[in-house]
Amino acid sequence: MRHATILRVGPVGFRLGSDWRAPIAAVEALYRDYPKPDFADYTVRLEAEHVWRRWIRPSVRIGGDYRLPETAPLPLGQGLLASELGMNLQMALGHRRHLLLHAAVVERDGRAVIMSGISGAGKSTLALLLAQQSWRFLSDEFALIEPDTGLVVPFPRAVSLKNESLSVIPAGSRVGPLLAGTPKGDIRHVAPSAEALAAMDRPAKPVLILFPRFGFPAATRILPPAESFVRLTQASTNYVALGEAGFRAMVRLRSTVPAIAFDYPDGPSGVAAVEALWAAL
Repeated sequence: MRHATILRVGPVGFRLGSDWRAPIAAVEALYRDYPKPDFADYTVRLEAEHVWRRWIRPSVRIGGDYRLPETAPLPLGQGLLASELGMNLQMALGHRRHLLLHAAVVERDGRAVIMSGISGAGKSTLALLLAQQSWRFLSDEFALIEPDTGLVVPFPRAVSLKNESLSVIPAGSRVGPLLAGTPKGDIRHVAPSAEALAAMDRPAKPVLILFPRFGFPAATRILPPAESFVRLTQASTNYVALGEAGFRAMVRLRSTVPAIAFDYPDGPSGVAAVEALWAAL
């Protein structure tokens, strides 16, 4: 690749290469405080769909060690989004050292709360809001569960906020460019705090699993073991690939950590609900 950078997020190193300088510059600006490892676990490539697409209506195809051939290219102006999607793709298709859950994670006093849900459930927004309320931010896109210990390993990538959630970005935060008109609407990435990055090698013990749902009247429901197990397996991108190790890690997580589904109408209500559930522990 003509332009490249390397960075480490928690236990994972990424090398990102691009046919254009702009996406790499955006990644380096957003992730400038992250360590640079000697070795990259995964490579992301942002390639021109055709040679002439480097200059005429530039179109970015996401490649790397793992790729999905049917993935639609993105315009060059969304190169940072392509980089983020490329890192997600490498983790989802290739990572085997940890059980992966599509979830955001925050921590307090060495204990972690895992918040899982479909896109739009509000887990990223909640994680960012809680990080402003004496919680440590551990991750946004993936929760990494250590199979042998059951601990949550921090993976503090930039937080991806969409549409109306952009209004909760804290003043003074390092943010990426506003990416308008993406397949998911308007997106902006927010770098975690310096405190979160300084502690990204310190794991935490999961004590609560939450399944939030944004935009509904406040309600809370304790999930029976069978339902929560199914939800967690659906949220994992590598549960099947890990085989017996993944099954044992999932069983231990569900058998030792309570799971609760809750609905909330807005951000402050969501934060209050998480705090109340935490206090109930």
